[in-house]
Amino acid sequence: MQAGRNLFGLSAQAKARLIEKLSAAAVTRNSSAPARRAEADEGIPQRLDVTELESFREIRLIQEAADYLGIGDPFFRVHEGVAAAETVIDGQTCVNFASYNYIGLNGDPRVAAAAKAAIDRYGTSVSASRPVSGERPVHRDLECALARVHGTEDSIALVGGHSTNVTVIGHLLGRNDVIVHDALIHNSIVQGAILSGARRVPFRHLDADAADKVLAEARPRHGHALLVIEGHYSMDGDVPDLAAFVAVARRHRAWLMVDDAHALGVLGPRGFGSADLSGVDPGEVDIWMGTLSKALVSCGGYIAGRKDLIEYLKRMAPGFVFSVGLAPAAAAAALAAIEILEQEPERVHRLNKRAALFLRLAREGGLDVGGSIGAAIVPIITGSSIRAARLAQALFQRGINVQPILYPAVPERAARLRFFLTADHTEAQISDAVAVLLEEERAVANAPTDLAAVARHLGRFLPGAR
Repeated sequence: MQAGRNLFGLSAQAKARLIEKLSAAAVTRNSSAPARRAEADEGIPQRLDVTELESFREIRLIQEAADYLGIGDPFFRVHEGVAAAETVIDGQTCVNFASYNYIGLNGDPRVAAAAKAAIDRYGTSVSASRPVSGERPVHRDLECALARVHGTEDSIALVGGHSTNVTVIGHLLGRNDVIVHDALIHNSIVQGAILSGARRVPFRHLDADAADKVLAEARPRHGHALLVIEGHYSMDGDVPDLAAFVAVARRHRAWLMVDDAHALGVLGPRGFGSADLSGVDPGEVDIWMGTLSKALVSCGGYIAGRKDLIEYLKRMAPGFVFSVGLAPAAAAAALAAIEILEQEPERVHRLNKRAALFLRLAREGGLDVGGSIGAAIVPIITGSSIRAARLAQALFQRGINVQPILYPAVPERAARLRFFLTADHTEAQISDAVAVLLEEERAVANAPTDLAAVARHLGRFLPGAR
């Protein structure tokens, strides 16, 4: 993909012009526009019109182009049962590569039984924030288990993974501080940094030397400093040199935070995450973050670290203090999953063996898998949103469910399919899936897209067009 190219291969300027024209056309066709203008003229407050948002216009542009190209919407597909290595969508059984069920515990009878027992004992909700009257024994049992697998003194569990990063980072840092993070860090960390008001500085992906240089420049002019990385990057399936980032953090007196959401249950001989993989002392990391919705087949987020940090967050983090406590069934399910992870490390071994097989076959077939280490996540980079969407549709029609990652979630040149492997995928399912992938990838590559025709189609929606 040429430098400066963007959505559908159009330049950023061309895309902006199309969005502007489509927006103008929408206003022209909207019969309520005159009324809204009259309200504005008379000083009457206007009602919210989401179509005026630039991001809405961009979504509309993408939808119009997809419809023209015959690409169906790959999102919000309804699964009709447990989404495991196989799933049922619209009555069709598919091999499923679109779930975080890394060690195959979703639907496990032991996890389900723990959740049901918690409902029987505590109900479906704790009905209050935990500091007020929402505390239950299952919460502390879960937090002790999370601290145990991370090798920390304590942990705190919250109701959402994304909101955990937002509330913790947003509260720990302030305007006089600096947050230095990997350029490909998760959105939740970016949002937390924005909320904090701290200066935010990204560095080149996985580059500890780049992080070192950024901190050397920024650290003297700020109060607290936070260095944030992920233990296993969910878009690319690659991992950082944890020891190198520990050294950078210590050199600049920065707190080190590692988001291990996609690492727990995946990395290391026991599946205990980044520290387990690298051999780094877990105590060298100031803040461990993770989610309960991946290998632990539940819902929620957590922070693990020193006891004083956890006690502080329990009394001060808004997303914990002012939010209802984790649902009993969710806490119990995650706790049961941790106990199975501890007792059955062979699940982690099987997962990594299956993912390594997928990675090897894809590479041998000439596919671009980026920097994936083949631990659970393998991207197939197409370099085009249209190509990725067409390929995902072709695979679905052949019984393989995998999601495309399209612009603007990633840059256009980085558009891809993202395969999530699990311990329950069989070698035959993986071999067959890669064979189909290679066949359909060639077919899609041999069906080039007439971008000029796409632009002409979008032009039909302009005012005065016939």
